[in-house]
Amino acid sequence: MATAISANKAELLAIADSVAKEKLIDRAIVIEAMEDAIQRAAKNRYGVENDIRAKLDPNSGDLRLWRVVEVVEAVDDYFKQVDLKGAQKLQKDAKIGDYIVDPLPPIEFGRIQAQASKQIIFQKVRDAERERQFEEFKDRVGEIITGVVKRVEFGHVVVDLGRAEGVIRRDQQIPREVVRVGDRVRSIILNVRRENRGPQIFLSRAHPDFMKKLFAQEVPEIYDGIIEIKAAARDPGSRAKIGVISHDGSIDPVGACVGMKGSRVQAVVQEMQGEKIDIIPWSPDTATFVVNALQPANVARVVIDEEDDRIEVVVPDDQLSLAIGRRGQNVRLASQLTGKAIDILTEADASEKRQKEFVERSEMFQNELDVDETLAQLLVAEGFGALEEVAYVELDELATIEGFDEELAQELQSRAAEALERREEANREERRALGVEDDLATMPYLTEAMLVTLGKAGIKTLDDLADLATDELVQKKRAEPRRRGNDSSPNRSERAEDKGGVLGEYGLSDEQGNEIIMAARAHWFADEEEPAAAEAPAGEEDAVADSEQ
Repeated sequence: MATAISANKAELLAIADSVAKEKLIDRAIVIEAMEDAIQRAAKNRYGVENDIRAKLDPNSGDLRLWRVVEVVEAVDDYFKQVDLKGAQKLQKDAKIGDYIVDPLPPIEFGRIQAQASKQIIFQKVRDAERERQFEEFKDRVGEIITGVVKRVEFGHVVVDLGRAEGVIRRDQQIPREVVRVGDRVRSIILNVRRENRGPQIFLSRAHPDFMKKLFAQEVPEIYDGIIEIKAAARDPGSRAKIGVISHDGSIDPVGACVGMKGSRVQAVVQEMQGEKIDIIPWSPDTATFVVNALQPANVARVVIDEEDDRIEVVVPDDQLSLAIGRRGQNVRLASQLTGKAIDILTEADASEKRQKEFVERSEMFQNELDVDETLAQLLVAEGFGALEEVAYVELDELATIEGFDEELAQELQSRAAEALERREEANREERRALGVEDDLATMPYLTEAMLVTLGKAGIKTLDDLADLATDELVQKKRAEPRRRGNDSSPNRSERAEDKGGVLGEYGLSDEQGNEIIMAARAHWFADEEEPAAAEAPAGEEDAVADSEQ
């Protein structure tokens, strides 16, 4: 490349063609890089203050070099300006204000200039090559690609993809899989990012989508859209679950994915280093899908808690270990597959939990409503679990309970309303004791109990509340699936719950949280308007003073 600048016309074009073909970039980009290198070399020769241009004809190879100058009456900058007399020597019809061309003779390149030009061309070509790589791979995210292991650095595997390099980070590799330089590996393109050092192509062999794409390659019905993989979860290198559904009633989705004598699923298993795969029929009914997802364990009962977005699964005592799986693997994968937190209970645990809840609610009604144990237990047996339910339910619903009449129903509702008022007053006193300002009580949707919770979290003024983001205020708690039973060995499924937002336990929506925060911020804008309104012209102030006198 060092001789490229001083080469003859044919050689310049031949070099441009060769570089463009080798790097798979547009020939015009190489020509432009050469022109830029020549321009910079000419500036070093004639002075960097000059506005020098170079043009290399892409067909003939002819090189033109010139300086652009402005025609002025009086010259201030001799590098970029020329007077009218001097301009008309170059261009007869030149006039003041024109920009004209001053041709320059060809320049001879020494070793240093040739080396600098070479670096400029290389940099331009490298930038073009990186942009070409990004454009080629940015739309291929989610596609399976095969490459050759080029090197392993700090546990990360660098893969030669032919026209670019990709990297499989340590956390995206299949655990205990050994790869060596020269091995051919298949992976999914997870992400393509444009960075200063060039496009970064991130690959994965551990992502659930990698398994989905492998099935699409092995099962024609999935590729054709007849069978759809609705959900997938993986414990890479160990076990996986996929939920499948058929859009053709005559085709069994599970059987199609398994294949004749397991040939199709085995091909996927081998690619994923022996990872066991449970193929499960997907169902739009959450309870049915959860039962299927926990296979091979048998499930006795499923209870869905919509408010907390959790599912309670009751299994026979002898199925507990099977439902949980080794180190909680089965219930964890089922939770990922369904997108719900799952609690596993035995029949005995479920019975004990129901009995405990029954006693706690009965005692609450006895204390708050001042009724006897029988009446309190009757309310709980009919499905009432909170004072609000008793206070605000339709009167007929209470009156129709066996042994109740309208008078008793009215009395119960009255006592429930009084109990709620007492509770609200107690919360109000606690809130004030915590130092929570009364202004917060005017915010929409906030109850005294919520204000107490805010106060305990250190949020005591409108500014404190206004500084919060919506998710910091109302985001619900998220929890890993938990298990219960005799097996007390620690596992990842017993990790502590994510704390969520400050008021996450109250079930407020994002829209409500937004409205609360915007109401708390309203005084900021009012404070900005007041000084503007207070600024009156001096004449007006004098007029007011005169009128007062």
